[in-house]
Amino acid sequence: MKRAIFLLTVALTGTLSSCTGYPRILSFPFDAGGRSLNSPAGEVTPQLAGRYIVFTSDRQQSQDVYLYDAVDRRLIDLPGLNALDTLASHPAVTEDGRSIVFAGSREGRVDVYLYNVPTRQLRNLTQNLKAEVRNPTISADGSTIAFEAGAQGQWNITLIDPSGNPVNTPDAPR
Repeated sequence: MKRAIFLLTVALTGTLSSCTGYPRILSFPFDAGGRSLNSPAGEVTPQLAGRYIVFTSDRQQSQDVYLYDAVDRRLIDLPGLNALDTLASHPAVTEDGRSIVFAGSREGRVDVYLYNVPTRQLRNLTQNLKAEVRNPTISADGSTIAFEAGAQGQWNITLIDPSGNPVNTPDAPR
């Protein structure tokens, strides 16, 4: 009987202790003025890379991209990224926080944009692509951008480099 109680205790302890590691609730600051990670506005499609969290939010009455440094616990200023005539969605960030990609809808057309945080340069990577695009993401090192491109009735995954040039993919092993 003692052995059964001991085994049950060990099993319950192991099961319950594994629940403490995931999910982990982090206590980021809340700011009613929208100057922190959490605000009264809707924070949409958050993505995590390294110490950075990128997301879109309607804090300024338009859906814009925000970048949060989880170590310094502050929003990073992104001048030139958000525009009144662009609806941003599906952002992704490199692990070093230097590059952000997102889908931007302007005048009914969606394109994939790349924003360089240090230089504050915004580039439309798909302006010459004759296809619909959605769901962009960027590799941790920023060397490859992936997104879906829809043409001729199907969606294909497309890979490009930060200049907008196609990335060669290795052939499948035979």
